[in-house]
Amino acid sequence: MEAFYDILKISIPALVVFFTAWLVMRGMVKNDQDKRRQELILQGSRTVTPIKLQAYERIVLFLERISLESLLVRVNSPGVTAAQLHSALLSTIRSEFEHNLSQQIYMSPQAWEVVRNARSSTIKIINSEYEKKPVPSTGLEFSQRLLEAVMALDKEPTRAAIDYIKGEVARMI
Repeated sequence: MEAFYDILKISIPALVVFFTAWLVMRGMVKNDQDKRRQELILQGSRTVTPIKLQAYERIVLFLERISLESLLVRVNSPGVTAAQLHSALLSTIRSEFEHNLSQQIYMSPQAWEVVRNARSSTIKIINSEYEKKPVPSTGLEFSQRLLEAVMALDKEPTRAAIDYIKGEVARMI
């Protein structure tokens, strides 16, 4: 029986030391893993954040380019008919949008939806003013009607979208 107590005298302290060392080592390994995970996240954000900001910049540029004032300055040319101007405006918006489609990967779904709504609203304004025009109409008359329609709005759709994007970028930074 005395041998049993001698074994216990040796085993219990050894087990206490073993479990203490095991707990300390487990804590150190967990801390090291957490530190590495945080470093990976930080490194990823250093890479992704500039790309996200660039995507938002490109979308703001897209929205500026499809604003009706900007479109009319770029697309309208003397002697063009209303039908030709209508077609050119819609074609320009479509090609600009297709050129920037990939930016949605880096944007929040809400921001992308705002961009799509701004594009749709701009197209609706163009189409509705085209339908209201007198039958023989020049591009100049059509562009004047478009500008009047934009001025009648509280806020142009592209301007509202740009404001939303700026707010989202401010929250991101």
